[in-house]
Amino acid sequence: MAKHEVALPAAQVESVILTVRGHKVILDSDLAALYGVTTRQLNQQVKRNQDRFPNDFAFVLRRRQ
Repeated sequence: MAKHEVALPAAQVESVILTVRGHKVILDSDLAALYGVTTRQLNQQVKRNQDRFPNDFAFVLRRRQ
């Protein structure tokens, strides 16, 4: 396993997957907990490294009007 790879049990990942408006998602707070970092740190790294993530990797939910 490479230096920065993390092996997580499938059941642990599956337990935080939600279905929102027909899409499977993991909340940033749950993803951060899986990797052992704060939500703030996770969001900062995603923002700083946008070119490393697919366009649909992150999105902001808003209330329907």
